[in-house]
Amino acid sequence: MASNLNWELYRTFLAVLTEGSLSGAARALGITQPTAGRHIETLEAAFGQPLFTRSQTGLLPTQAATALRGYAEAMRNTAAALERAASGRGEEMHGVVRISASEVVGVEVLPPVIAQLRRVHPRLVVELVTTNRIQDLLQREVDIAVRMTRPMQEILIARRIGAIEVGLHARDDYLAAHGTPDGLDDLASHTLIGFDETTPFLRAATKAFPAWRREAFSIRAGSDLAQLAMIRAGCGIGFCQTGLAQRDPRLVRVLGQACAFALDTWITMHEDLRGNPRCKAAFDALATGLSAYVAGNASTRNLTGEILFSDGGLNPT
Repeated sequence: MASNLNWELYRTFLAVLTEGSLSGAARALGITQPTAGRHIETLEAAFGQPLFTRSQTGLLPTQAATALRGYAEAMRNTAAALERAASGRGEEMHGVVRISASEVVGVEVLPPVIAQLRRVHPRLVVELVTTNRIQDLLQREVDIAVRMTRPMQEILIARRIGAIEVGLHARDDYLAAHGTPDGLDDLASHTLIGFDETTPFLRAATKAFPAWRREAFSIRAGSDLAQLAMIRAGCGIGFCQTGLAQRDPRLVRVLGQACAFALDTWITMHEDLRGNPRCKAAFDALATGLSAYVAGNASTRNLTGEILFSDGGLNPT
C-alpha cells in the first residue's frame, strides 16, 4: 500500500460516509464531484478493496470503510486541534477554543459565561459542542469539557466545580389540576417525564426510587432539553436542575429532598494545553461561571444520593 496518502483523501472519505454520496461530499467540501470520486478511487486502489457499494439510496460503506472510520476521525480531530493551536499563537489572545458540555448545561448555563469570555477576549472564537456523549479529550475532539463525572486519566487537568442539585419539578398549573404528590408512591398516578432509553441516570434513579422507571413514564424523550421543555410546558413531573427551576416562578419542587440527586461537576482539559493562553482563559472563565451557577443552586446537603456518570450516559436535565 502506498505510504504517502494525504489527509485530503481521508477528508473526502469521511464526507462520503457522512453525506452518503459523492455529490453530497463534494458540496460539503467545496470540491467537484469528479475530484471526490478520484479521492475515493485512490484510497480503494491503495487499500486493494472497495470502500463503498452503490445502492438506490446512495453509497453504502463496506466493512473495510467501517473499520477505517475511527482512524480517519482521529486524523480529523488531530488536524483540527493542530489548526486551533496554530491559530492561537502570538501575544494577543485570539484563535479557536473548542468546548463540550451536556445539552442542558451548554444551552441553559454556558451562554452568559461565553458572552463574558468574549467581552474580555473579543478575538477569541468559541466552538461549543452540546452533546451528552463524553467527548474524547485525549483524541483532541475538544479542548475543554464540562463533565458530570470525575475524569480518571492522569494526563488530563481537572478542576472540581461542585455538585449541581437535581430534583423533581412540575409547573404550577399541572399540580393544580392533578394534585401534588405527598410521597414516592403517589407518583404512580401522575404523568411522569423521563428518558426513552435506559441510561446510567435512569438505572441509578430506579435503584433509589423503584417508581422511577421507563415503563412508568407517560412522556419519553431521548433529549434532556426536550424533557426540560415538557416540564416547563406543564406536561407532567420530571427531573430538573434546581438552579434552572429557580429561574421559572411557575416551576414547583416536588417531594423536596426526598427525591434529589447531586451531579458532581468537573472542568477538564488535556495537560498539553496548560500553557495555551486561550485555553487557560476559557478554562478559568468556565470555572468562574459554573462555580457561580453551582453556588446559586439550592443546598446539596443531605441529598438522597450522588450519581456519577462514569460511562458517558445521558445527564438529567
